[in-house]
Amino acid sequence: MEVACLDLEGVLVPEIWIAFAEETGIEELRATTRDIPDYDVLMQQRLRILDEHGFTLPQIQATISKLKPLDGAVEFIDWLRERFQVVILSDTFYEFSQPLMRQLGFPTLFCHQLVADENGRVVDYVIRQKNPKRQSVLAFKSLYYRVIAAGDSYNDTTMLAEADAGILFHAPDNVIEEFPQFPAVQTFEDLKKEFVKASERDLSL
Repeated sequence: MEVACLDLEGVLVPEIWIAFAEETGIEELRATTRDIPDYDVLMQQRLRILDEHGFTLPQIQATISKLKPLDGAVEFIDWLRERFQVVILSDTFYEFSQPLMRQLGFPTLFCHQLVADENGRVVDYVIRQKNPKRQSVLAFKSLYYRVIAAGDSYNDTTMLAEADAGILFHAPDNVIEEFPQFPAVQTFEDLKKEFVKASERDLSL
């Protein structure tokens, strides 16, 4: 049996922090794991900016409620679920995910949690575990699943490396150049083809 592990933001849905940056006009909030490989450094920067400007969790959630999956993402997830067990491995937060997961048909999601005070200000975050994407792949492999993974950012590369097959999808040039060992594609049709090539089963497109 094979498991498909996918990143969320940038792969299936828009980047949440970029959307919030566009709504607020705060350019620094556009930074993602494509730009800053160290997730703790990135999140500390985000928390500092939220605190400086007094932004609250409900404000971010209001932005998220307007977002839709990337074109073709819903159809791709439907195609994938007919052929694999599908798990989303993301560095997003459960407090962000509900509206987007609903539009994707609620695939299984492993991610993190935010800590907000009584006024809705985000004061901290709780990581599920260190290097959670790679650890999840290791766990699936320990259960004798074969894993095919796809992601777009620095924080996906350990997951791709640990998987039986790793694919870069919608990745920026800097990530593609640094990790040439992974095939890199830009469309869902090409991503389907990479999953078919990586699978040990005969999958019909």
